[in-house]
Parts: sequence; structure tokens; C-alpha cells
Amino acid sequence: IFDMYLNIMKVSKISAVTLLVSDMKRSVDFYSKIPNFKIVYGGSEAQFTSFLIDDAVKSYLNLKLGKTHSTDFGRIIFYTDDVDGLFAYMQDDKTVSELGKFESKPQDATWGERFFHMLDPDGYKLSFATPLGDE
Repeated sequence: IFDMYLNIMKVSKISAVTLLVSDMKRSVDFYSKIPNFKIVYGGSEAQFTSFLIDDAVKSYLNLKLGKTHSTDFGRIIFYTDDVDGLFAYMQDDKTVSELGKFESKPQDATWGERFFHMLDPDGYKLSFATPLGDE
């Protein structure tokens, strides 16, 4: 019976991540420039904004205006089909390159991904990656 409940109650994906941000307009300007991030709630003047990342499964990145936050929680990793193309686009985009900070250029990792790291306007650690190999 326990195994039957495990199959019914399993966790299958992360639906959303919420970040506390210090300046909603600045954060909305930054995230709205990332391809496939679509505002579905809120916006530059709101206290809470949701971006839909719509692919095979829907997921959300939420921004909540707050006075205190900690960026020392880890890293959010987003998959993309073309990490080098995305890096070039983001590096050339004035809004992204001025509001964010690149920590690395695209590189191959021993764990089977090609990735680059950057910081968002509040200092949150972001990675954009493409699996290497036959995936």
C-alpha cells in the first residue's frame, strides 16, 4: 500500500521559484529580456510579478518586492537549447548587460552541461545551461 501512495503522491517538478527583489522595475526590465520569460501577472509597478517559462512543462519565476533578502541560497539553473546563442544575445542586450553581471563565459562542465553563470540585478546567482551529449 505504501508503494501505491508513493506513486500517487510523488513530487514531479518545481512549479515556481519566488525571489525577493529590491527594485521591481529594474528586475522586471532584466527578466523580461530573457527569451521565453513572459509576464503573466504584475509588472514594473507591482508588488508581485510572475513570469511564465512555457515549454513542455510550465514553470514560473516570481518576483516579490521586499526590503530584506538574501542572495546566498544557491543558484537557479535554467535550461536552454543554445547556451552560446543565449550568452551572445544577453551580452549584446544593453538592458541585460547593464543590469546583470556575467560571472563566466559558456564552458563545458564535467557533469555533462555547457553553461554560463551570471548575477541578476539583486545579486541572485543564475546559470543557463544546455545538456551535452545525446539528451
